[in-house]
Amino acid sequence: MPLHTIERQITFLYTQKLTETAHFYENLLHLRLVLDQGDCRIYETAPRAYVGFCKRMQPEGEGREGVILTLTTPQVDDWYQSLSALGVEFEHPPVLNPKYQIYHCFLRDPNGYRIEIQQFIQSFDAQE
Repeated sequence: MPLHTIERQITFLYTQKLTETAHFYENLLHLRLVLDQGDCRIYETAPRAYVGFCKRMQPEGEGREGVILTLTTPQVDDWYQSLSALGVEFEHPPVLNPKYQIYHCFLRDPNGYRIEIQQFIQSFDAQE
């Protein structure tokens, strides 16, 4: 059982072809677009599970690139404090990202995959 609440899971992937990707997932796979952030689009793949595509020329950061496993929760600070106390290193403490209207922080799993613990300031549940 998780230390704190996880409301949904989003896997973010990078793309240089956001228009073509949007067409594929919306018109061919018929996934429901739940949030359009301009350069990132999030699709529902199953109840409370999502895939997001963000337009980037190349992934940012180090380690396993091109993938972010995002866990959304209203308890970002609690997760940060609990995992930090267990010796988990974060890229930085939780911060507000005004562009995407999220509060979040990043860490890496033992394989180098980037994990984001995030809270949407305005949940996209209202759009469902």
